[in-house]
Amino acid sequence: MPLPTPELKVDEVVPPPINPIAARLAASKDPTERATARILAKYLDELLRVPGTNFRFGLDPILALIPGVGDTVASGAGVIILLDALRSGISIPVFLRMALNMGINFLIGLVPGFGAAASMFFKSNTRNLRLLTAWQAGNKDGVKRSTLHFYLGIFLLFAIIIGMLLIAWAFYTWLFYHFIQIIGHALGLV
Repeated sequence: MPLPTPELKVDEVVPPPINPIAARLAASKDPTERATARILAKYLDELLRVPGTNFRFGLDPILALIPGVGDTVASGAGVIILLDALRSGISIPVFLRMALNMGINFLIGLVPGFGAAASMFFKSNTRNLRLLTAWQAGNKDGVKRSTLHFYLGIFLLFAIIIGMLLIAWAFYTWLFYHFIQIIGHALGLV
C-alpha cells in the first residue's frame, strides 16, 4: 500500500528553520545582548580546552601558526568586535584601548612560533569583550548616537588596520631579507 504524499504548492516558499536564540538576540534592542562579539570572542579565544585543565584557547593561536596570513585573518575577525563596539556607541578612549589590545595581539602574533603561544595567554578578543560589556553595563542608558563619533571610530579603525598591515609587511620583508642573507652566507654567495 503506497504512503500518502503531502500536497505541495509549487509557488509556496518554505522559510528555513529559525534558531530561536539567534532570533531573540537579533530582535533585541538591548546592546548588551548582541551576540556577534560574544561568539567571535568564544571562537577566537575560548573554543578548545586543554584536556585535564581549565585552560582554554581558540582559533586565534591556531591561525597564528600560519605566518602573516593567519594572524591577519584572526585580527580581521577581531575587527568585527571593534565594529560592534562602535555600533554600540562606545566612547573613543575605551575604543582605543580595545584597538590597542588587538594591536598588541597582532604584533606578538607576527613572531613565528612565539606569537601563537603568547596569543593563547593574551586573549585580546576576550579582553575586548569584557571592556565592551563593562562599558555597555555602565552606559547603556546614556548611549547617544553620533554620526561624527561613529565615523571618527571607523576612520581610526581603518588607520589601525592599515598600520597593522604596513607593520606586518615591513616585518616580513625584513625577516625575508635576513633569511636570504643567512642562506647567501651559508652558500658562500655573499
